[in-house]
Amino acid sequence: MASEDSRPAALAEPDAVSGIVKWFDPVKGFGFVVADTGGPDILLHVNVLRNFGQSSIADGTGIELLVQKTDRGVQATEITAIHPGEIQQNAVLSDIVGLDNDALMAAPIEPARVKWFDKAKGFGFANVFGKPDDVFVHIEILRQSGLSDLQPGEALAVRVIQGKRGHMAGEVQAWETVLNSADPQQ
Repeated sequence: MASEDSRPAALAEPDAVSGIVKWFDPVKGFGFVVADTGGPDILLHVNVLRNFGQSSIADGTGIELLVQKTDRGVQATEITAIHPGEIQQNAVLSDIVGLDNDALMAAPIEPARVKWFDKAKGFGFANVFGKPDDVFVHIEILRQSGLSDLQPGEALAVRVIQGKRGHMAGEVQAWETVLNSADPQQ
């Protein structure tokens, strides 16, 4: 009978790791995380990210995950938390400069769907369920939430504010992230 230490890597219990997203490319379907404790880069596959309720993640975002060592290296098996990076003051949109954070947080989180988003242009639009107006979504707002891109039809949770040019997202989160944080069983 084999000892526990001689089990194949695929059967070993996953390890909990904290780190930073080195880079992630949603088109390629993968990216890498650098562990806070060092060591080899950790492969982050898009399916692991989707299981957490996101289709993208911004470079430099803090992340907690479960990893396993395989014959092909260390791979993420589950994301347990995402911690968006600090907001750079020079990246703040003029539409939200001077906006009271309490006022933003007082806006309700509303369910929405991505109408379209063009990462190269740095913006797109979403539709809040039950409301006719488009909501402007800027890439800097995504980055503040740890996201880097959106796909048409993707479910979101948004806080909508009145910007200088109309309704805009002041905060964006993956809808599943909001549902999971509200679920007391999670």
